[in-house]
Amino acid sequence: MCLPRLRLPILLVTVSFFGVAGAQSPPAPNQTPSPPPAQALAQNQGSVTISLDDAIQMALQHNHNLLAARTTIQQNEAEEITANLRPNPVLIGDAQFLPVFQPSQFSSDYLDNTAQFDLGVGYLFERGKKRQHRLQAAKDLTTVTRSQVADNERSLGFSVASQFINVELAESTLELAMQDLKSFQNTVDIGEARYKAGDIGEGDLLKIKLQMLQFQTDVSAAQLAKVQGLSDLRQLLGYESIAPDYDVAGAFDYQPVKGNLEDFQAKALVSRPDLQAAQQGVTAANSQHELQKAIGKRDVTGQVNYTHISSLNTVSLFGQIQMPIFDRNQGEIARAGFAITQAQEQAKFTTGQVLTDVRDAFENLRTNDKVVGLYRSGYLDQAKQSRDISEYAYRHGAASLLDFLDAERSYRATQLGYRQALASYLLTIEQLRQAVGTRSLP
Repeated sequence: MCLPRLRLPILLVTVSFFGVAGAQSPPAPNQTPSPPPAQALAQNQGSVTISLDDAIQMALQHNHNLLAARTTIQQNEAEEITANLRPNPVLIGDAQFLPVFQPSQFSSDYLDNTAQFDLGVGYLFERGKKRQHRLQAAKDLTTVTRSQVADNERSLGFSVASQFINVELAESTLELAMQDLKSFQNTVDIGEARYKAGDIGEGDLLKIKLQMLQFQTDVSAAQLAKVQGLSDLRQLLGYESIAPDYDVAGAFDYQPVKGNLEDFQAKALVSRPDLQAAQQGVTAANSQHELQKAIGKRDVTGQVNYTHISSLNTVSLFGQIQMPIFDRNQGEIARAGFAITQAQEQAKFTTGQVLTDVRDAFENLRTNDKVVGLYRSGYLDQAKQSRDISEYAYRHGAASLLDFLDAERSYRATQLGYRQALASYLLTIEQLRQAVGTRSLP
């Protein structure tokens, strides 16, 4: 049987000032997430601050696409009720030899002696345990659906974590831009004082003021990235679930991850809901095959009739069954057998995909870890020291304006590069969590 993949498209929204992307994993499909503390505050008019864990829990509770996907489980459970229903008995009745065209003969004696009346009950007896096989096939399909919905939860958590980190990146970039703007404003003030004192020319003063435009532009761009990031994150959380003036709170900092590839892959083979759905699909395909074989068994229809005719009261028994000479449901049985092979191949492919996802995420994490390590090994301090030295020298007339502006640009580029590298590293952690299928990495 070709089992449908009831995947709900979950929109991966990653709007970032620097354009980065990321990941996360959900709780078990049958567990109802406990309400986060921030949820109770969402009803107030004041500002609400949420953590990453709060954001993920709110999304699992209020994201409308996910809520729509969860109804597929309820739909399948309703199908289980239908699959377990027994056939309804059939009530049969007739009146024969009534003198409709000779109404003068219509009398109680005629009805008692000449007319015939039948009243019976018929019932379809299902052979081959069809009802039990229908119910099992429906239950197996519900199990697959639960795992598919859990995989939607995993994808949603991945999107939320990615967007959350993008907002943190925008906030960190905004903080840096405002610090640079404030610091450079002091440089502009000093430049104007030196210009009035005749220490520098008007051309140098204009260069300093033009450089100020870049810092002001950085602040505006970072503010826009933060506003857009919070707006997109709110959509993922459930637009009505949180106040519009909310904010995020998290440690936008380096987080070392320990572990080896083999442990991560072993955990993924146990935790990934899409792999579980593929494996459960094999079981569901077998159930469908057994159901089709049961359908090949011909059912028996039994009937009991009470008849009144010529003052006699009699009981008649009837039974009928199809002779399975031509139609033995052999086509559907064969198709369901091939569907088992299909499900098995899909499960093998998904197993390989899981292992590949973990390896890719792990190598991506290692690479980004090295990049962040390079920045933290001394380049950040060196860039700051270079700018401070150039600024001090310039203010005291020992360095040219171009040297100072070049050091300022190098410091700014290094700081922005580090923040982008840190965001990419944090996103690779979320990608690894999504690839493993759990937020608790081994």
